[in-house]
Amino acid sequence: MQKDFQNIRRLTLAATKNDGAYYYFARRLHINENTLTLLYALGDGQAHSQKQVCDDWLLPKTTVSTNVRELREAGYLELEPIENTREKALILTEAGKAFAETVLQPLYHAEQAAMEKTLARFSPEFIDAFQYFAACFQTEIFSQAVTDEEQKKKGKKKL
Repeated sequence: MQKDFQNIRRLTLAATKNDGAYYYFARRLHINENTLTLLYALGDGQAHSQKQVCDDWLLPKTTVSTNVRELREAGYLELEPIENTREKALILTEAGKAFAETVLQPLYHAEQAAMEKTLARFSPEFIDAFQYFAACFQTEIFSQAVTDEEQKKKGKKKL
C-alpha cells in the first residue's frame, strides 16, 4: 500500500507539472488556459460540438461557452449546425486557423521534443498505461460523487 501511495504521488506530481507547463505556456502568450485548451481541441481540424469539447476535455459548459463567445467576437470561430441535432459545430475561421497555428505550433514543437526524449528512454506503452490509469481514476472519482445534501447530512462543510 505504501509503495502504491508513493507511486500515485509521483504520477500525480508529474501530471500536475505537465498541466502547469500548459498553464505557463498560455500565460506566456497572454491567453486564458481554457482558451488554449479549446484551441488545442479544435486544432485537429475536425468539427467538434461544445458538448463534445466539454466531455472530452472535462471543461465546464460555462467556461467553454465563454471561450466560444470570445473567439467568435474576435472572428476566430463560427458555429455551424450539426445535422439531426440541436448542437452546433465549432469551426475555426481562416483567421482562427492562423491564430491557432501561431499559438499551437510552438506547443506542438515542445510536445514533440518531450515525446522524442521520452521514447528514447521508455516504451510507447507508457501512454497506454497512463490513459488506462486516468480512465480508472476518473471512473473511481465520478462514482464517489457526493452531493451537497449528503455532505450536509454528514455534517461536513464545503471549503
